[in-house]
Amino acid sequence: MTTTAPARSAASPPPPARPSAGRRPAALLLRWWRRLTAMRTAIVLLFLLALAAVPGSLLPQRSLSQNNVSQYFAEHPTLAPVLDRLYLFDVFSSPWFAAVYLLLFVSLIGCVLPRALEHYRSMRAAPPRAPRNLLRLPDAGELTTPLTGDRVLDVVEEELRVRRFRVVRREEELSAEKGYLKETGNLLFHLSLVALLLGLAGGKLWGYEGSILVTEGQGFCNSFQQYDTYSSGPLVDSGDLSPLCVDLEDFRAEYEEDLTAASFTADIGYGAPGEESRSTTIGVNEPLRLDGDRVYVTGHGFSPTFTVTRPDGTSLDDVSVPFLPSDQATMASQGALKVPDLGDDGDDQLALEGFFAPTGLVQGGILTSVDPRPLAPQVAIVAYQGYLGLDSGIPQSVYSLDSAQIDRGRLTEVGSANLSVGESVTLPDGTTVAFTGYREFAALQYSHDPGQGWVLTAAIALLIGLLGMLLLRRERVFARVRPDPGAGGTVLTLASLTRGSGENAPRFAALTDDLGAALAARTRAPEPEDPPREP
Repeated sequence: MTTTAPARSAASPPPPARPSAGRRPAALLLRWWRRLTAMRTAIVLLFLLALAAVPGSLLPQRSLSQNNVSQYFAEHPTLAPVLDRLYLFDVFSSPWFAAVYLLLFVSLIGCVLPRALEHYRSMRAAPPRAPRNLLRLPDAGELTTPLTGDRVLDVVEEELRVRRFRVVRREEELSAEKGYLKETGNLLFHLSLVALLLGLAGGKLWGYEGSILVTEGQGFCNSFQQYDTYSSGPLVDSGDLSPLCVDLEDFRAEYEEDLTAASFTADIGYGAPGEESRSTTIGVNEPLRLDGDRVYVTGHGFSPTFTVTRPDGTSLDDVSVPFLPSDQATMASQGALKVPDLGDDGDDQLALEGFFAPTGLVQGGILTSVDPRPLAPQVAIVAYQGYLGLDSGIPQSVYSLDSAQIDRGRLTEVGSANLSVGESVTLPDGTTVAFTGYREFAALQYSHDPGQGWVLTAAIALLIGLLGMLLLRRERVFARVRPDPGAGGTVLTLASLTRGSGENAPRFAALTDDLGAALAARTRAPEPEDPPREP
């Protein structure tokens, strides 16, 4: 009797092991890290960084001009608070801009450094073995020659080394490659981009700049208290400023025949406080350069000079104040002179609000300027007396009067006149105001950016890496020899593989032609004789 055992069901594969609860966060973090350090993520973050900088160029920024921000609030009282809550008036110091910036750093570094290590190992490794079926490669062909296999491979190796290939021979085959500098250029480009961003960040963190108007014969020292406007990085302290003082000795503005500005040059003296001053000339595109510090000329204007004489004989002689240009074409300028020190009565202060014309022309009692050159300087002034409010604790501009004081009646208009050089006007209380001439002023900007050299070096390296990416190509050539049973010679199988380029057929055809010519020349040459052996 035969007994048949029941058939066993096929064993089902065991279910995949689920990660333990402790390993799930680690796996999730690893997945996120790989996505963050992917090259396409870095490209997206770079695009987002450029997009995030757009509001900083469209909206006024507090770091550049608080007055413009205040004016925007006055013009858009409903929209401005909403934009302010989104940090759109402080774009480059906002948390979301910093987040994109830091994520871009992490993504680039996490992407480039592993690729650099892998590229280093690839450069030290030998070229790979030839594939089994060379004729399946995009560019392949065969040559027949009566030479032996070793001599054929000698010719191929010689031709490839002339073309700067790295060559490795293995028995009856040969592998060669070149173009590693293409990947080197790619890595150099991305590493330079990281260095460029670091240089820009360092310049923002440790850099500062200040602007000031300096009249001829006056000067300033590098101090935040002296600048009209300034901005500094969060890691800059007032004690970190370079000790330097600059004096404006003379300023010259030259114009073309159509009255457009041709050049602005300033003769200055500079040096550390307490040291002997050195002289030089600077211009718009020729700043003073001192160990990472720059002093630029950014503009110019005129400072009319006045002599104010009180009835008791007290006078303020040849006092000048910068008038800001309101029309760059004719350099018509507006400004104010505040005289709080003449007289003992605090409510009997004097202020002059004026309009300066380098080449003045009065039409219908109104003074205008017709030429930016000081050919016939004139000034139109309106005199006020009363309380200026300088000691009220409320900040006000040095270039204009406080309109609130005029609206409240604290400043009262007491006279007006159009004056040429040497003319004067007498106010009702006997005070005399004389227009004695003018001086020119230069708008100077002091800039300290410790990242400038770093940024320049990174930009040059970035350009070199980009050229390497675009102009070089990665190429491999394989060769294999086998006996030709029919003709008694050797069959050379040659193939080429190029990465990251388009049509490679012309280059492969040129290589094949050169090899054919070299093999033919070697065939016609006599066989080298073996050297005699000693007994």
